[in-house]
Amino acid sequence: MSGFAGLILAAGHGTRMKSGLLKVLHPVMGVPMVSLVVDALREAGIDRPTVVIGYQGERVRTTLGDVADYVRQEEQRGTGHAVSAASERLADCRDVLVVNGDVPLVTTDMLRRLMRRHRDSGAAATLLTAVMDDPTGLGRVVRDENGDFVNIVEEADASHAEAAITEINTAIACFRVEALLEVLPLIRPDNVQGEYYLPDVFPLLHDRGRTVQTVQAADTRSVLGVNTRQELAEVTDILRHRIIEAVMDRGVTVMDPSTTWIYPDVEVGCDTVIYPFTTIETGCRIGSQCTIGPMSHLIDARLGDDVSIWYSVVTESTLGDGVTVGPYAHLRPGNELADGVKVGNFAELKNSRIEKGTKIPHHSYVGDADIGEGVNVGAGTITVNYDGRNKHRTVIGDGAFIGCNSNLIAPLTVGRGGLVAAGSTINRDVPPDSLAVARNRQENKEGAARRYLRRD
Repeated sequence: MSGFAGLILAAGHGTRMKSGLLKVLHPVMGVPMVSLVVDALREAGIDRPTVVIGYQGERVRTTLGDVADYVRQEEQRGTGHAVSAASERLADCRDVLVVNGDVPLVTTDMLRRLMRRHRDSGAAATLLTAVMDDPTGLGRVVRDENGDFVNIVEEADASHAEAAITEINTAIACFRVEALLEVLPLIRPDNVQGEYYLPDVFPLLHDRGRTVQTVQAADTRSVLGVNTRQELAEVTDILRHRIIEAVMDRGVTVMDPSTTWIYPDVEVGCDTVIYPFTTIETGCRIGSQCTIGPMSHLIDARLGDDVSIWYSVVTESTLGDGVTVGPYAHLRPGNELADGVKVGNFAELKNSRIEKGTKIPHHSYVGDADIGEGVNVGAGTITVNYDGRNKHRTVIGDGAFIGCNSNLIAPLTVGRGGLVAAGSTINRDVPPDSLAVARNRQENKEGAARRYLRRD
């Protein structure tokens, strides 16, 4: 929604994670959780939110890049102190949405609903709340007999009756900036941690007769914060199922959602089938009527239509229509496979371009190679691309035939229609339509086997 500033609090250590990595940089489905929060705010209409950084602040800045502005909280003394650090940045704004950087499941629709209610009501503050089955450890929202907001009480300070309240503070709120800046200086670190807590501004506003509105979250899972490894696993599982449900809604069959991982920013075409124990990471683009898995792993892969991949790994490679890969193949980064290419079991490809209809059936290594159309690469073929210092390319022309157990020592060119005899080690170019043989002449010594086997 236009006219709102956005403030994301991401300066705290997150000590309960017991990690050398700042809490908000821990990935959820492959994406740092603070990046998911930034994306939600931007989709809600806040083009350039401000992120309050502190501990490992430069890592946060490097992770997010120029999609946000940054304010540094030199000393981390609580959420209220963090907002105070950004007060100059807010001075010219009418309203601000404040969100912690550790709520990776927050949705755009939820934020828009909160912002709209805040703007329409004209309130000084509008707090997003949630009703939890188990509110342990969370601040409770206290209301009067009319159901109006009165206060937020932290669990450590709550009476028995207050501790029984199940409506909690999500720490997601909108504020009229002038009202927020009026009461921020009045909050005090009168708590066990000795910190300045942002929720303390709500009763201050209420006591001054300023309107405090609340909006209740429809989906309590979307406001879950992450403080421990257990909570990280919980939100990861929720986001995983959320993504898989969206993929299935677009006409994709996921045979076993409980064992399938599809990361954010993945596109899968209609009528594609994904089999169990398959992982498809961020950036993958998969066409229609493909078959992926079981037990396959795709990383930044681009697939055309009618592609089949099973029991294989494909990384940073582009596959045309009708390509088949596997079982047990490994496509390392930099491959381009044209339509109809077949890569079979235990084959490994790296940084190679393979033209239409070529077959690399099994047990071969093809690295730094350009292979033409309709080539057959026999089992056990190796492109020997590394001389100990530099990588070299192998070029194989259209229609060539490479016999089994061949070593092609690069730099090397096998011409169009060339034939390499099985068992050859080739270190010179093969002219077009030529047969290359590089192996010792066979000799049969009659009786030698019998004498050898009986020597003991």
